[in-house]
Formats: sequence, structure tokens, C-alpha cells
Amino acid sequence: MAKDKHITEPDAFGFQVRIVRRGKESSRYFSHKLWGNKGKSLRAAITWRDQMLIVLKGSKTRFLKLPKNKTTTGITGVSRTIKYDHRKDKSYLCYTVFWVKDRKSRNKTFQVGNIETVTADNELHAFRTARLFRSCYEHSIDHDLAFDESKFSGWKKTRTYENIDLSAVAA
Repeated sequence: MAKDKHITEPDAFGFQVRIVRRGKESSRYFSHKLWGNKGKSLRAAITWRDQMLIVLKGSKTRFLKLPKNKTTTGITGVSRTIKYDHRKDKSYLCYTVFWVKDRKSRNKTFQVGNIETVTADNELHAFRTARLFRSCYEHSIDHDLAFDESKFSGWKKTRTYENIDLSAVAA
């Protein structure tokens, strides 16, 4: 039998096919007795292997990365994402707020930090700030006020969401 990394003959009674993709094994045993003889069981094993390689190729991923987390927060216009920086080979947790200014879509990203070192307090702070940003935007739209996003520029150092009056931030 020609060497094949997927097909082996573990005993004198049949062939074993094993294919591993993303840590999951697909395997099947082809008995000589069940298929009639050694040649027929080998052809069946090769056919099954070729079919499985085609099926598994469609679900193959190109790169292994951290799994993308759920992007919804339950708040319109606010999403939670993990952004991957290829240059630094690091992933960053972010909250992004989507809004409209001068008929153009805009977004403001509140980057929490490296996914490996983020604390629950930092994530909650970014989420609450993003939620306040969106609330202030909606308040300004509802009351025909100008929205000034610059009030959130130093967001990491201040907790603007504590004891806040929306009209004071939106104006």
C-alpha cells in the first residue's frame, strides 16, 4: 500500500482512515471481510477519505485566532468587539458606539485594553462610558441640541457616568 497520512492498516483485517481538523477527529474503519477483500476495502477507504477532505475543506479556517465574542450589548448603537492587531499579535477589547453627524455615520471606540490583561472594572468602565456617550447623543437628537463628542476625550481617567445630568453633557 502507498503511504498515506490518513489511511493506515492497524491490523490484518482492515484499513483505518483518520482526518483531524481543528482538533476534531473524523475516522472510519473499513473491514476487508465487510467490503469483500483487501483491494475493495482500500478503494472504499480512499473514496471516503477523498469525500471527507472535500467536506472538511469547506469548514476549514485560515487562521487560528481568539474566538470573536458576541458583539451585541443589548443597547442600540453600542457593540462589544475584540480587535486583532496583526503587527503586535495582540487582541484588544473595545466598545464601539455608532452615531450620525452631518448625515454621515460615525463611530467612537472605547478601547479597554489587551484582552489578556483587561480587568472587569476596566471593561465595566468602558461599557458604562460607551452607554453614556450613546445616551447623550440620543438626548441631543431628541431635544435638537448640538452633540459634542469631545467631552469624552479623557474618558479613561474620569467616570463621567456617575451622577450625570444628560442635558449638561449633551449641550
